[in-house]
Amino acid sequence: MSAAKRIGLIVLRVICRLLFRIEVRGNVRVDTSKLLIIANHESFLDGLLLGITLPYSPVFVVHTGTERSAFFRLILRAVDHLSVDPTSPMAMKSVIRLINSGRPVVIFPEGRITTTGSLMKTYDGPAFVAARTGATLLPVRIDGASRTYFSRLSDHQPRQLFPRITISVQPATRIEWPTEGTARERRRRAGEAMRRLMQEMIFASRPRQTLYEAMLTAISIHGRSWRLVEDIKQIEYSYGDLLKMTLALGRLVSRKCAPGERVGVLLPNLAPTLGLIFGLSAFRRVPAMMNYTSGAEGMLAACEAASLKRVVSSRAFIEQAKLEDKVAALAAQHEIIYLEDLRGEMTAWDKAWLMLWALRFPGLAVPASDAEEPAAVLFTSGSEGKPKGVVLSHRAILANIQQARAVIDFSCEDKLLNALPLFHSFGLTAGGLLPVISGANVFLYTSPLHYRVIPELVYDRNCTILLGTSTFLSNYAKHAHPYDFYRLRYVIAGAEKLTQTVRANWFEKFGIRILEGYGATECAPVLAVNTRMAYRTGSVGQLLPGMKAKLVPVPGVEVGGALHVSGPNIMSGYLRAENPGVLEPPSSEVGKGWYATGDIVDIDADGYLYIVGRLKRFAKVAGEMISLEVVERLANQASDKGIHAATSQPDAARGENILLYTTDKSLTRDQLQAAAKASGSPEIAVPRKIIVVEELPVLGSGKTDYVTLKQWAETA
Repeated sequence: MSAAKRIGLIVLRVICRLLFRIEVRGNVRVDTSKLLIIANHESFLDGLLLGITLPYSPVFVVHTGTERSAFFRLILRAVDHLSVDPTSPMAMKSVIRLINSGRPVVIFPEGRITTTGSLMKTYDGPAFVAARTGATLLPVRIDGASRTYFSRLSDHQPRQLFPRITISVQPATRIEWPTEGTARERRRRAGEAMRRLMQEMIFASRPRQTLYEAMLTAISIHGRSWRLVEDIKQIEYSYGDLLKMTLALGRLVSRKCAPGERVGVLLPNLAPTLGLIFGLSAFRRVPAMMNYTSGAEGMLAACEAASLKRVVSSRAFIEQAKLEDKVAALAAQHEIIYLEDLRGEMTAWDKAWLMLWALRFPGLAVPASDAEEPAAVLFTSGSEGKPKGVVLSHRAILANIQQARAVIDFSCEDKLLNALPLFHSFGLTAGGLLPVISGANVFLYTSPLHYRVIPELVYDRNCTILLGTSTFLSNYAKHAHPYDFYRLRYVIAGAEKLTQTVRANWFEKFGIRILEGYGATECAPVLAVNTRMAYRTGSVGQLLPGMKAKLVPVPGVEVGGALHVSGPNIMSGYLRAENPGVLEPPSSEVGKGWYATGDIVDIDADGYLYIVGRLKRFAKVAGEMISLEVVERLANQASDKGIHAATSQPDAARGENILLYTTDKSLTRDQLQAAAKASGSPEIAVPRKIIVVEELPVLGSGKTDYVTLKQWAETA
């Protein structure tokens, strides 16, 4: 490098570091003999940022279209570069020669600057280069440049003159060249490995924060005036409004309980509920989200498991939801704190503290806390027994949010309709907290069971994202106008298996492909999800970045194994009613820190997960293990007119008998046998009895209530 270039680079480095307060994380000093630096592409500044950050002089691979601009031709004169056309199959050969010559090379696998703020399509070419040369890959994540005026985000996205920029360098790695398949298949697999590596890079560079700190970061990016949350009151609350609710409610409720105490939250999907959740965790109290559909017995069991002394609720909500008798049972043993009473408890000193101190310096107004501390307690659905308390740390929840953001392009231009209750893990993390952290708008609706209202709300509020279970989505499709969902970009299904009938109906009526995911409350909750870039029908997608999985063989089950997972989004532990208040850290036969999902899962060569069934939902019929979920799939193939659920009952001669409960009065065993023959399923999987019911028992989360179903079977 000439002396003039060296001096110019030093001047640029000083100016940029001062203006953008550039922070470099990780080790950039690696062996450069065969080095390929890969980075996400946020703005036209990216090359400059890497040039002043890296301690060596790399060659930048740029798109041929960039040189058409006189401005960029001038900039490119200051650096060594190679222009390539990513559509040309011969373009990467020149990059291979460059790497083999010993020069470090910088390439942007996306090929273009992001227009969403998230990772975009990655090309196979850079992966081909990395695999064929055996080059060391150095992943570098640029964060903050997309908020400058040199990005290509839409005008609705927030812009800052000189935002803080972070450059996170991840550990060096390699991509192995696949040895099996055709040349095209090997190239595709290498490209898939590059995409996964980029997603892992985006996730691994996340900051270590609490929920409250993450909200303050979002406020600093989008501004306090950004309208964020709307609920059935039809009021749009801004970040400033949410911050005010967070600080006021957190201060008032924290007076009544000790630091670290778990506090029950018995409230519907409303903006103040979100404010209370953030407020309690900000003041180091732990919100325990109570399932008000579980009845007095279920709520008392939850209070016992989590050792709750106090529950925050609302008189108006209790009256509207007709929970008077259930809350009366709670009040006999616990203190009920009503939101209506808190208003009268706010003194002049509290108002002065809020307006003159807390809102001006929100980072200093609350006590310091750590990301490993509990952020919330959720309760398992109780679909197979007594509900357990699941303690989720700030680290776990925010890790799951960042995992989802690494694979799906949520942005402030989206509006999400969340009718899933906030006491449900999917509803809380994906439907409540994720929008606040990412700046996406959210409409909180109080019940997912209003099948005629919700499609109209999606249409009227121009929603782009809808969350639901297979059951809920099926009913929305029945009552929706074909144009109601014209704005939807993403429809994400979870909590229960998505049936082929629902999938086909949505595509036929609305032209929408539902993205099915998979998770568990213990995982905060998302484990895997199909995306636009990685989709396979019948699967629940690939594991999210940062997750590890092991399959343990199950006797009698030939396909797949029991799924055990570990990762940063795993719970801190269980709280059980049998041992109230005592945290039981996650552990499985695989080791400490691993969670046994209880599901039988098959994973294909590309990492897609297929749910075979639940361990507890197998029947041993005449010595053979039969998945009850397979039985339900047979019923769905035989009849798309009703809803079906399978269970079992003891049988002295056969061990167990399979019973099928259905709402389809016309379903027969002959139809089930024909479906079994067509799908290659064993005839023993055809249920001995078909019982027609008006409706199946359903939990508040949308899952089938198999505990009640089992009780029906035992008395059948």
